[in-house]
Amino acid sequence: MTSTTITTLTDTASLVLPITFQGLALGLGLIVAIGAQNAFVLRQGLRREHVGAVVLFCAVTDAALIAAGVLGMAQALGDSPNLARALALAGAVFLALYGWQALQRARRRQLLQASADGDGLRQGAVLAQAAAFTLLNPHVYLDTVLLVGSIGAQQPPALRGWFIAGASSASFLWFGSLGYGARWLAPMFARPRAWQVLDGLISLTMFMLSALLVRHALAGL
Repeated sequence: MTSTTITTLTDTASLVLPITFQGLALGLGLIVAIGAQNAFVLRQGLRREHVGAVVLFCAVTDAALIAAGVLGMAQALGDSPNLARALALAGAVFLALYGWQALQRARRRQLLQASADGDGLRQGAVLAQAAAFTLLNPHVYLDTVLLVGSIGAQQPPALRGWFIAGASSASFLWFGSLGYGARWLAPMFARPRAWQVLDGLISLTMFMLSALLVRHALAGL
């Protein structure tokens, strides 16, 4: 093994944690919001009904869409550095927009409500609802396939898997916490102030990631 190879491997290893954390931060920033899917997972957690199946379905679906987005975008952008740069700048704009939206939400008082009432359903029916909340939402494709995919495709080939792992782990962490921690988290989520603080943190994260994307795009000029 030559010294150049060793240096390359060392440089790659030093980027594993930052790239993984970037994927994690981006995933959490996009998934943590008041919405129908999160309310549904919280509801199932409160009822303790098919929680594992719902959490696994939502998280695995997110991971599959993220991987498809990153790998598909990487293939599409491989021979087109100008397109890669344009998508990086577009991604920065999208992230800045997400940050602005989160900042506006932080200025309003809102809460996440999930009723624990209702008749029990079979697992198949519950998963059908989870699929509808997940796959019939057009934002899921904008977020996971286009936005996360285009950002992940900007990473070096050897590090794309780590980015996918980081972004996917955000879904497992969030849905797992929401489903299994529902009885402890529900009182917190019922407080508008908690969501205002959370949205403020999301806004800061989105703006920081947007700035990093801009720097990455301009570095190639």
